[in-house]
Order: sequence, then C-alpha cells, then structure tokens
Amino acid sequence: MKFKDYYQTMGVERTASADDIKQAYRKLARQFHPDVSKDALGKEKFQEIGEAYAVLKDPEKRAAYDQFGKAPAGAGMSPPPGWQRNRNPNGAGFDDLDLGDLFADFGRAGRGGARRRPSAARGQDIDITATVSLEQIHGAGEIEVRASLPEVDAQGAPRRVSRTFRISVPPGAADGQRLRLAGKGGPGQHGGPAGDLYVVLAVEPHPLYRVSGRDLYMDLALAPWEAVLGAAVRVPTLDGPVELNVKAGSSGGQQLRLAGRGLRAADGSAGALHAVIVIKVPTVVSDAERALYRQLADASDFQPRARAA
Repeated sequence: MKFKDYYQTMGVERTASADDIKQAYRKLARQFHPDVSKDALGKEKFQEIGEAYAVLKDPEKRAAYDQFGKAPAGAGMSPPPGWQRNRNPNGAGFDDLDLGDLFADFGRAGRGGARRRPSAARGQDIDITATVSLEQIHGAGEIEVRASLPEVDAQGAPRRVSRTFRISVPPGAADGQRLRLAGKGGPGQHGGPAGDLYVVLAVEPHPLYRVSGRDLYMDLALAPWEAVLGAAVRVPTLDGPVELNVKAGSSGGQQLRLAGRGLRAADGSAGALHAVIVIKVPTVVSDAERALYRQLADASDFQPRARAA
C-alpha cells in the first residue's frame, strides 16, 4: 500500500486546525466537483480530496494517520499487526482497501485491536436569507423559499441540491428574524440527526412606507389650497385606504398620526402610521391659474419670511 500525503492533497499544513481543514475541503470540492470542473482530472481530484478529508476530519483517524510521520508520497506502508488476517484473509494486496478503516485500526491497535463503530454526528445548521415584503410581514401569510442544501449521494460523495419550502410568517415577524425548520439542514453522519435550516427574513424597502420599529412613516402630498383650506384625503395603509381630515392651515413637515395603522406585533397590537405633510406646488399652470395666483399675492398679507427679516 502506498503512502498518500493527505495534507498536501488538501493544501494545508500538518498543524492545520479542524476549521482550516474544513474550509480547504469546501474550497477544493467546489473547484473540482464533476458538475462544475473543466479539469480533465477533476473527477479523480475530487475523489482524492474526499478521501483525504474523510481521514483528516476525524480526530481518531487523523491521529492514527499522523503516526506515520511525513513519508514521501508513494512510499510503501504496512498495516498494523493482525489487520491483514482480519481484513484480508486471502492474503491479497491492500491497494483496494479502505484507508479510513486502516487508519482507524492503527489508532485502535494499542487498545487490543478492538474496532468501534463511528459515533453518530449531528448535521450542520444552515442559514439562508428570504426576502419578504412589508405586506407579507404585516399579513403573517405564507412565503416560498428556495435553498441550495448539502447532501450525500449513493456513493457517499457530497453534493448540493435545490429544495423549496413553504413557510408561515408568524405574527409580529421583523426584519432579521430567524425562522427554524427543524431537521432541514445538513445531513447527519453515521446515523446522526440532520441539522436545522434557519430562514432569516430580510424586509424589502417599500416604495411608500419607511419603517421604525412597529411604526410606519409616509409622505402625504397636499396642494397649497388643501393645506390652507383643509381637506379630507384618502391615505393608503397596509389594511386598505382610510380617510384623513387635514386641518386648515396645516404646514409642511407636520405629522398626522393614525393609531393602529402601523405594523402588527406578536400580541395583535399595531404601531402607528405617521403621515408627514409635504406641500406640492404645481410646476405647470395655465394663464387663468397664474392670474388667480397674482390676485392672491396682491390680496394676501402673509409674510412667510417674517421671522428671518
């Protein structure tokens, strides 16, 4: 059996941490995966990377592997005492045998050669982001999310598959909230349970409303005469339009508060909607309108800059 330098295969130092090895594997697996790699030897390299990672990620197998020291790649190596008898009673060569089992047995040779089954390990938890609208947050309806999730194929090789989930947005959900889908994350190892999938809500910017906690702010455009004379105007809310009475003499920047018209909270209450008055001046006027504005200017004693004089 020939020695293989797994650290060289993974491109890491022999002192690399478990996290360093995991990051190196993820990078190389993406690079040489048969579905994406253009390298003619990509499939072979992908298998070599998987073999190296299977040994180095397991603390017991890695410790046994490290007992060999740093041998030149391709150098011969011998199995532990009794391994040939137990594993290969016909006395055939070892080149077609599982190296992971070999290194596990090296580590157990000092304990009477007893072989343990690998312990079960829970799968990885995974976070994905789902974009939602204010209306979906407010209405607590269902959304559909898609995720590219890891799994292991029939040959034990890692791959990613696309999954679709329909999830309910809970009442009072907020931007950045994490929703847990139990058992929908990474696959478990050696019979261990799957990890969880966490869906992180990201609220889209709204064309009309600005969010502050459970309160909403919007600009309420008024014509000059509506601000001066007062008016009843229709205001859109997340629960449908309502009529708002604007008092005579209203000014730009003034806020009109509509209680209970903001975002709903988990307890069923809701914030307020603040309508911020913005005075809109017509940019195109007819001759008749211009004449009326001149009459108003001549008749009015209003001094908008009196305090600045």
